[in-house]
Amino acid sequence: MSDVILPLAMAALTLVGILSGYRVAMVLAGSAALFILIAGLPIAFFNLLVSRIYANVLSNWLLVAIPMFIFMGLILEGSGVAERSLRAAQRALGGSAAGMGVSVLVIGVLLAASSGIVGASVVLLALLALPRLQEAGFDKPTSAGLIGASGTLAILIPPSVMLIVLGDQLQTPVPDMFAGAIGPGLVLVAVYAAMVVWRARGLPRLPRKEGPSPLRLLFDLGPLLALVVSVLGSIIAGIATPTEASGLGAFGAILITILYRRFRWPMLMEAARKTVITTSLVLFVMIGATCFSAVFNRIGGDEMVEAAIMSFGSEPFTVLAVVMGAIFLLGFVLDWLEITLILMPIFAPIVAGLDFGNGLSGDALLVWFGILVAVNLQTSFLTPPFGFSLFYLRGAVGDALTTPEIYRGVLPFIGLQILVLVLLILFPGLITGLI
Repeated sequence: MSDVILPLAMAALTLVGILSGYRVAMVLAGSAALFILIAGLPIAFFNLLVSRIYANVLSNWLLVAIPMFIFMGLILEGSGVAERSLRAAQRALGGSAAGMGVSVLVIGVLLAASSGIVGASVVLLALLALPRLQEAGFDKPTSAGLIGASGTLAILIPPSVMLIVLGDQLQTPVPDMFAGAIGPGLVLVAVYAAMVVWRARGLPRLPRKEGPSPLRLLFDLGPLLALVVSVLGSIIAGIATPTEASGLGAFGAILITILYRRFRWPMLMEAARKTVITTSLVLFVMIGATCFSAVFNRIGGDEMVEAAIMSFGSEPFTVLAVVMGAIFLLGFVLDWLEITLILMPIFAPIVAGLDFGNGLSGDALLVWFGILVAVNLQTSFLTPPFGFSLFYLRGAVGDALTTPEIYRGVLPFIGLQILVLVLLILFPGLITGLI
């Protein structure tokens, strides 16, 4: 019993600190430093932490892709290029109520593939789509759920910062993670679309407005689609590394703003400023999590977690169900980054040693597991009370939606995400088919 007291105390203290509102990076690093002293670890252990931080974070070239993709999304958002493309897609796909709902999904996919920033996607969709969805006859909860779910596609559909971090933590190739996320992303879009079409039955047809000409539509959407295809295509085809492709994406976003005559130095500097802030927050959390996981494992935390999981049984799918359930429940109170950086170093070795009888092993098994985790973590953006998409949506629409309406609206989409997660477990080819 004594061998689990320190890990349990460290985990409890860290959770209390995070829920108390303190900076996550500081809580993780602070609890690590405190338990080095409590556990009586040698002072030389601090030197080990410094070397691990340098190797895992500061000298990791893969992480350069994070600020580049963030910068690309901020340029497209701040210049109005993303909004221009969204309005063009909305005019082209609108018509029936079902068409209007599906157009919101298509717009969400475009935003996801071009920016990868959930906050920007949800806010833009809320401002552009909520009035049109209500005009089409959708009730407020359904509109809120559709906007929130469409916006969270940005964290799954590549290029995604989450997939880069997961690939780094699982030591799997990021191109494989990107390729593995395409199938699940399309399946999610398909089940969302089915839900929208079903909800739209019986709603009156909207007055048909004249859509943009094909040439105008090509001009409004073509550059953005070309940027997405060039970035993702170069990564998946092996032409460029994720780091190189992220630089291409950032440069391409600037070229598009010049093409549309939206380039402004203040816009560029504001995007750069926000990129530095966001990237710094991510890297500080990664440094804190590196310290936390090193100390937690040293005092026996990994063995404690493994024993707790195995207490439910050693059958592979039982273990996977326990892991997925723990991640889902933690998503109610923690951010995806915290869950990824704290739990993946513990869960990955456990899953890597299991035989699920689906023919997967090595990197393929870890990519499959990583995408399952990504889809699971996507629900954390929608689950009350700390779902970030719910905060973004509530802030963007003001009094147009109440918090209970938003909560009721996202519940069916959370259910659909869980359904897709089960399908991905049963049919791993949906993930591995493009690897």
